[in-house]
Amino acid sequence: MTISKGRFIIIICAAFAAGVILSLAAMIGLSAKFIDSSGDGIDKGKLAQINAYIDKYYLWDDYKKDDLVDNAYRGYVAGLGDPYSAYMTKEEFESYETSALGTYSGIGVTFEMTEKGEYVIVSVTKDSPADKAGLKPKDQILEVDGKYYSSSDVMATHIRGKKGTKVTLKLLRDGKEFTETMTRDKIVQDSIEGEMLDSETGYIRITQFIDSTGADFTKQLQDLESQGAKKLILDLRDNGGGLVDDAVAVADLFLDEGVCCYVKDRNGKTEEYKVKDGKTDIETVVLVNGNSASASEILSAALQDNGYKVIGEKTFGKGIIQTSFKMQDGDAIKLTILEYLSPKKHQVHEKGVTPDVKVKDDEKTEADEQLEKAEEVLK
Repeated sequence: MTISKGRFIIIICAAFAAGVILSLAAMIGLSAKFIDSSGDGIDKGKLAQINAYIDKYYLWDDYKKDDLVDNAYRGYVAGLGDPYSAYMTKEEFESYETSALGTYSGIGVTFEMTEKGEYVIVSVTKDSPADKAGLKPKDQILEVDGKYYSSSDVMATHIRGKKGTKVTLKLLRDGKEFTETMTRDKIVQDSIEGEMLDSETGYIRITQFIDSTGADFTKQLQDLESQGAKKLILDLRDNGGGLVDDAVAVADLFLDEGVCCYVKDRNGKTEEYKVKDGKTDIETVVLVNGNSASASEILSAALQDNGYKVIGEKTFGKGIIQTSFKMQDGDAIKLTILEYLSPKKHQVHEKGVTPDVKVKDDEKTEADEQLEKAEEVLK
């Protein structure tokens, strides 16, 4: 069975079936917010007691009942122990969807959550507020406006915000903490950067996979071909992933008709992402590093299994796919629903893609050793 290349966002217009969503109807004063069900293991009486104690004894009165409810939902989903699954309020979900389109208001950083629960910046948009403030890949985000968030999506929402407003990040670099206050601005993410390195070698970097990546990459590749490119370096370093469909659209330009990747669900059922016939004749190598994750690993693994050389460092190892379920009130949850495998059914999750040619980039030098190795391999 072949999965459609349409956007992998599932919209649910009715509430989840009983037992799937939270059932907290007994909480005092909040019954309208919760949905009742049975057999879910939730002690509604205990929640009512907790709420009564808060109302009677809690020292400060500046809390909002809606915040208590939202965080109850967050905690419920967090109980899965999966850093990639999360509950989102309506506002957070709208911000999440907008960022996938490539235009939003914020500071211009992309970050990943590590296995240790640390938020590490993987890329900084050129000329963005973050770039001007000197933020760099590998900087760790500790707090946003004095708060730590257990969900990467929620943290991202609080980093984004209205243009002209300020946000303060506490960061960690080389063991030293520091803070940066930045003014949010409109961020237009151009996910494709390309140029000719010499008379016959082209270079394209994909910073992330957003709604326009597939089309923009096709246009950039055609432009380089018109300039005489016979060789190509495809740079996926520091690409934290994004939309699977756009990664497959790029793979389609390099592969003959067949399987780009497999996806496996909770029951072990395997389905295919397929690509059509017709590919570029340009000799291509792929650059990756430890910050290449998710959709960029789908692409690099697909090309590697089809004979393309991968150069650099072992990738991040996020071989799972999430989708969002929208509820009737506009809130949503993002859940991990699939694991993907390479065309040769190699596992990527927690393993990563191992390069054919291993080379580290020496941060102490101005040279780009990985790029230089890619040029050498193409000669």
